[in-house]
Amino acid sequence: MISATHPTKRPGSPGGHYFTGLILALFFASTLAGLFLRPCAADQGFFPLVRARIERQVQGGLDKPDIVCHGEPICGLRIIPSFYRDRNFEPAWFDASGLRLTAQWLARYIEQTAKEGLNPSDYHQAAIEQLLGELSPLPFPPEESQAVRWADLDLILTDAFLLLGSHLSGGRINPETLHTDWLTDENSMDMLAYLHSTETRGQMERAVRELAPAHIGYTSLKAALQQMRELESLGGWPQIQIPDTIKPGERCDQVALIRRRMRISGDLPDSDPENRIAEASDFYDDDLVAAIQRFQRRHGLMADGIIGRNTGKALNITVAQRIRQIELNLERWRWLPRYLGERYIVVNTADFNLRVMEGTSKVLAMRVVVGRPARRTPVFSTTMSHIVLNPYWNVPRTIAVKDILPKLTEGIDYLLEQGFKVFAGWQEDAPEIDPRTITWQNYNEDYFPLMLRQEPGKNNALGRIKFIFPNKFAVYLHDTPQRSLFERVQRDFSSGCIRLEKAPDLAKYLLAEDPFWTPDRLRQVFERGQRRVVRIPRPITVHILYMTAWVDENGILQFRNDIYDRDRILSAALLKRRPYPLPVTTSDR
Repeated sequence: MISATHPTKRPGSPGGHYFTGLILALFFASTLAGLFLRPCAADQGFFPLVRARIERQVQGGLDKPDIVCHGEPICGLRIIPSFYRDRNFEPAWFDASGLRLTAQWLARYIEQTAKEGLNPSDYHQAAIEQLLGELSPLPFPPEESQAVRWADLDLILTDAFLLLGSHLSGGRINPETLHTDWLTDENSMDMLAYLHSTETRGQMERAVRELAPAHIGYTSLKAALQQMRELESLGGWPQIQIPDTIKPGERCDQVALIRRRMRISGDLPDSDPENRIAEASDFYDDDLVAAIQRFQRRHGLMADGIIGRNTGKALNITVAQRIRQIELNLERWRWLPRYLGERYIVVNTADFNLRVMEGTSKVLAMRVVVGRPARRTPVFSTTMSHIVLNPYWNVPRTIAVKDILPKLTEGIDYLLEQGFKVFAGWQEDAPEIDPRTITWQNYNEDYFPLMLRQEPGKNNALGRIKFIFPNKFAVYLHDTPQRSLFERVQRDFSSGCIRLEKAPDLAKYLLAEDPFWTPDRLRQVFERGQRRVVRIPRPITVHILYMTAWVDENGILQFRNDIYDRDRILSAALLKRRPYPLPVTTSDR
């Protein structure tokens, strides 16, 4: 076992933190002593050489695609030149008194970035530790020959802060480079202003707090990450060979191990220490059934208490895999808008649920049906301003040619039974065509100039209500006549739009501030089949998310299956750890 103080302890571990702290302590002792031994050396030659080195590195980087400093690529090339020019190339992280407290705090914080689901090695951790280790035995101010290493340390610390701030405020990965169906609002933070404002340790701490997401969803998931890492350090939970099914009331050799597994994960409360017989029992009793049902609910499984294939698979996902899943979803939190809204609608497609939030309070919730993997529901944020009562359904071309056209080559009964009309194009004045006059065999995926429109009615695919919000994907929320699908546990059956279990309840909530739209009037409009476009008195923000791990409002850690394979793609991208230039997020520069 590696010693707790061994310098080769893995990044982010307590050992690495001790090593950095020891170096910093020695460093400050030596620089303090140096103030009395050589008070004039810095003014005579050391600081001018440091400034000259910084200026050469920074100005040279303007004409090159990159700067390598002490073996580390400097990523903040678009911000660093302005920062150092504004300060006449003076070092930012040390002065005539030695290393500043801000540098000490940043070096230690980098050690702790694993708590954010980040990797300390992304922020020049090794180079910073090495430079501190090389410079800590030297008196301060040092010999002029050390100016290069001091300048390199200053540049690397500056770049580490920029990288860390950028990743905390906007994520390490741009999701739009991974997914064509994922849009983000740019969390533009003025990193140059933050750099200039972090002259003290208190300012540095405040800056980091402001840059990281402040939402309770993020902070609670961070706390869950630490708990899971503690479980991992204790050995995690056992892997279990589970037979086809274990039903309540049955006996099975694996039950005792399953009971232990449930205690470790917190799904089964600790029992009386003296009750050792029940602990070793192979009987699947009521207490363990209740624990399995709790486990099933928080993993999005059918909570029937039967330990079958899906439950067995979830039980055997390791602690390390769950830790990684939490890290991926912390990254997704960093992609979200800084402010979700005073009130907002949030749909988590991985959870097949919708919630209406007012601040931190949930005022409405319902099950939803989302896009199947071949037609995934996208991720974006926008504003809902209108709803349509008794809507038409203008069939998207993809659905028309792939799902409906094959049926029409057999006859037009489907169109007539389901209340469709056919138009000569998508223009508003396009003439209607009698479907009986069309030779449907002449049309295919490459040639289909027609538009199909389903009229309001009991068979309309959008049900009685459509909720409109602008987005490039033509995705919206809507009612549905297919009620049975809401009883399924995994509800990915749509063509991308989101079907609502309680669409009338959402409409009543959104129109509650309009005295005209009483529940009775809404019912009358539905009964008459009148198509009406209604403005929402107070538009509401809509967030379509994809979260496979989160902590719910009751403090319970939830996991869901990666139905769209997005976890795997994101994890692979994060593992590449390829530095990239920081975006320009400064003002008036």
